[in-house]
Formats: sequence, C-alpha cells, structure tokens
Amino acid sequence: MSTSHPPAPAAPDRPAGRSRRAPRSARSGHGSYGYLFFAPFLVVFVIGIAAPLAYAAYLSLFQDRLVGGNVFVGLDNYVRAFGDDLFRAGLWRVTLFLLVQVPVMLTLALLAALAIDSGRLRWPALFRVGIFVPYAVPAVVASLMWGYLYGDRFGLVGQIGDALHTEVPDLLGGSWMLASIGNVVTWEYVGYNMLILYAALRTVPHELYEAAEMDGAGEFRKAWSIKLPALRPALALATVFSIIGTFQLFNEPNVLQSLAPDVISTSYTPNMYAFNLAFNGQQFNYSAAVAVVLGGVTVVVAYAVQARSMRKEQSL
Repeated sequence: MSTSHPPAPAAPDRPAGRSRRAPRSARSGHGSYGYLFFAPFLVVFVIGIAAPLAYAAYLSLFQDRLVGGNVFVGLDNYVRAFGDDLFRAGLWRVTLFLLVQVPVMLTLALLAALAIDSGRLRWPALFRVGIFVPYAVPAVVASLMWGYLYGDRFGLVGQIGDALHTEVPDLLGGSWMLASIGNVVTWEYVGYNMLILYAALRTVPHELYEAAEMDGAGEFRKAWSIKLPALRPALALATVFSIIGTFQLFNEPNVLQSLAPDVISTSYTPNMYAFNLAFNGQQFNYSAAVAVVLGGVTVVVAYAVQARSMRKEQSL
C-alpha cells in the first residue's frame, strides 16, 4: 500500500511590476559611499569659494577707524560704494567692454567652429590648434607681448609707421586703450569659445544633415536652419562665461598700466579698484564691500542673460 504526500503549497506569485527592494542597510551604505565621493569637491568648494565669500561679506560690515579700532557699521560701506564715482566709472567701462568685445569674440568663435565643422578646410586639426594656442598663453605674458607690439616708439606699430613714413595711432593712448585691451582678450579667448561651440556641433545628429541634403539645402541653409539652432545652449553658456570674465577683468589692464600709467589708473576696472584699495590703500573693509557689490552685479547680469536664453528655448 503506497502513501502519497500532499503537494507542497506553491509560493505566491509576486505582483507584476514590483521588484525586490534592497535592505535598508544596503541602501544607506550606498548613500554613504556617494557622500564619500562628493566630499573632496565639497571641501575644496567650502575652503576655496564659500569661506572667502563669507569672510569678504563679514569684512564689508566693519570699518577700521583711528579711534575705536574695527567698528561695526552695517551697510555704510555699501552705501559708499554705490555713490563712489571711481567705482561707477570702472563699472561703466567694463560694461561698455562687454557690449562690444563679447559679441565680436563670440562671432569669431562661431565662424571658426562652423568652418571646422563644414569639412571644407584642408587641415582642420591644424586650424583648430592654431586658434586654441593663444588660450594656453598666460594672460600676463599675452598682455606684455601685445603691449610691446602696441608701442608707437619701440613696438611693431611704431616700426610700421617709421617704415611707411606715416603717423600711426597711439594704441596705448586714452582713446584706443579699451579697444587694445579688447583685442588682447579676443585673441586669448576665441579658441576657448570655439571649442565649446565646436563640441556642441559634433552632437548634432548626422541624419538631420542627410535629410536637409535630400531637400536640396546647401551649406549655408544647413548652417542657418540646423547648426545655429543647435548652438543656442552652447552660445548661452559661452556668453555667461564671457560676462563673468569681463566683470573680472584685471590682468590685461594691470600689466598695460606700466606702459601707460597716465591712461590706466588704479580704478580702471572694478577689480583693479578693489585690489588697489586693499593692498595699496589698506582699506580692506571697503575693498570687501566693492568686491561683494561687483560679484552681485555679475550674478544679476549673468542670470538675466541665462534666463532670457531659457525663455527663448522654451518658446521655440
């Protein structure tokens, strides 16, 4: 006589669409590893950026007086900065520099990126490296080099004038100085912005070009209808970087000051003004206020440009 065992109950089916969750301890372990990888950046950010900014804001709230020492004055330094004619003149100067130099620089970078991406250049790699090389030259070296080229008595401009027996413009004079500095900055950063734009062009799907060719579009039509719309985010990014760099303008005028001290004053740009207030005038508190105001202006202008670009992207 044989005995039969009842079949073992089947395991209940797991509902579809639900996956087994990892134990809470495992999930927390993964999170702690993420914080561990993030920690080096956080430490550098706090030490190199957040702490100096907080300390500058703290210094700007005090004044060092002969009687009483370091005294808390609240927003008095900021009120003084907004009414400072030297600071406002320097701020207007870099604003004018921004309105003229940045569009010229980005236009040249855009044309260079489009030329390389077109595939019609004979040696595109050499062309790309040649445009980028000036960015590898330190700003101080570039300013010294161009400063001596600008010299009407000792530089290339002066030698050309002597050879042609004609009077050449004084590129280190008051009416030409801002344009001369703009030429130096453009020479330095066209290659940098060109790489940003060229990298964006390489992400455009090749199928779009093939479809445009099938519709009879030429190179100009493809650049206008495909490449330029694809470059809008990259152009916005390059514009924001250029705005930040313009308001931080320091190296080029500071170096050229030794060649044209009557033209470039210690307050020629807001950054130079803050530097000279702190290290030549020993006005550390007021210098900190000027730096904070300059940083705020930079953030506002850069954010306005980025917000406008985002609105245009969303409207398309």
